Amino acid sequence: MKKQRSMLEGSPIKSIILFALPIMASSMLQYNYSLVDNIIVGRYVSDQALAAVGSVGSIGSFLVGTALGLTSGFSIPVAHAFGAGDRKKVAHYAGNSIVLAAAVGTVISLVAHILSGPLLELIGTPDEIKGLASSYINILYYGIPFQMLSNNFTAISRSVGESRKPLYFFSVTVVVNFLLDMLFVKGFGWGVEGAAAATLLSHICAAVLNGLYVIKFNKEVDIRRSNLRLDVSTSLKQIKLGVPVSLQFTITSIGSMSLQSVVNSFGTDVIAGFTAAGRVEGLTNIPMSGLGVATQTFVGQNYGAKNYGRIVKSVKKIFVLDVAVSFIMSITLYMIGEPMVSLFMTELNPGIMAAAKRYILAIAQCYSLVAVLFVMRNTLQGLGFTYANSVAGIGELFGRLSVAFIFTPLLGFDAVCYAGPAAWLLADIPLIIIYITKHIRFKKLAFEDGAVSRKQSIC
Repeated sequence: MKKQRSMLEGSPIKSIILFALPIMASSMLQYNYSLVDNIIVGRYVSDQALAAVGSVGSIGSFLVGTALGLTSGFSIPVAHAFGAGDRKKVAHYAGNSIVLAAAVGTVISLVAHILSGPLLELIGTPDEIKGLASSYINILYYGIPFQMLSNNFTAISRSVGESRKPLYFFSVTVVVNFLLDMLFVKGFGWGVEGAAAATLLSHICAAVLNGLYVIKFNKEVDIRRSNLRLDVSTSLKQIKLGVPVSLQFTITSIGSMSLQSVVNSFGTDVIAGFTAAGRVEGLTNIPMSGLGVATQTFVGQNYGAKNYGRIVKSVKKIFVLDVAVSFIMSITLYMIGEPMVSLFMTELNPGIMAAAKRYILAIAQCYSLVAVLFVMRNTLQGLGFTYANSVAGIGELFGRLSVAFIFTPLLGFDAVCYAGPAAWLLADIPLIIIYITKHIRFKKLAFEDGAVSRKQSIC
């Protein structure tokens, strides 16, 4: 129990780093699903297949990201109940979130299949890759319920202080994904459909392994059969917390789709270069993202325990740490970017490499902006102020739309490369303002709690 509650005591930064390391590793393994798909498709199918897989990334973020955003909200009450030491509520919230995730995931999967064709048309997918893109994304949509369950199980584990077990399970599933990718794509020659099928089966595997652990073996959660049923009031509370996070994904994905429609107008080479560079960027994003998720758990548990002073003092240190990491990742992205992109091809394509290089340079110059985004957004999310996610999402949307429809016609592909930094900046500004207002409030609560404690000790 002491190990599980370590986020409530001891050095905050040490606790967050130790908690974040398995999360980073898990995220890297999860990210390998799409990365491995892209590399194997690019090397063993064709550049057009790579462009097709990349062209649906924004659509996937729109529908899959919207679904997964909900699970982030579902697990917030679990962290609060755990911090407060209420084991019955932990089991209740966790059990309800599992059933809710399965139900919502099934509905979103059906909607995704209906919207697939119109969305491909909307973003202007080139005719020569439209068939490949449709085949790939429609197979992946069957995995949405399993992805939601897997992410929900993982979020439950992290809410009660367990970040290592999901790492073990994702280690297994990434191996499964790689082996199935090689078998289906290289061995059977199934092309993009084989890559999608491998990813789908890997998501099912991840959901089963994470689910067995949370339901059967995690004693901190202690879910009973009676907990695995929908409670209307609890569901509404969890949906209320999840919807703003989900909306943030939806809003930013609309911006990404708009941007993707502009990228698609530059041709297959630029689409492929943009895709490959984006996948490499995703890898160097993981340390900052992992620290953000750990911050959310830390803040959520301490909020439940009413350790307001610990939250106020720690967020400043976390902010400095994440910005420092962002500078390291900027240098890393610049150094490994082009060599990593070359792995996506059997023979170097100058057009693909040129587009990738321009994108990587732009992102590497501005990585500190995304570090601020992760710290502020996850801190507010841990406190339960998930509406801040939607506000930040609107800022990101405005940034990407401005680039897509105002600056790209003037500056060309260079403007596209700076769309991400523009979006991060416009998301950071409202998040910082919201956090400052909440910071003042919690600083006051911490002072009042300290005054009460001193008075009680004197008495």
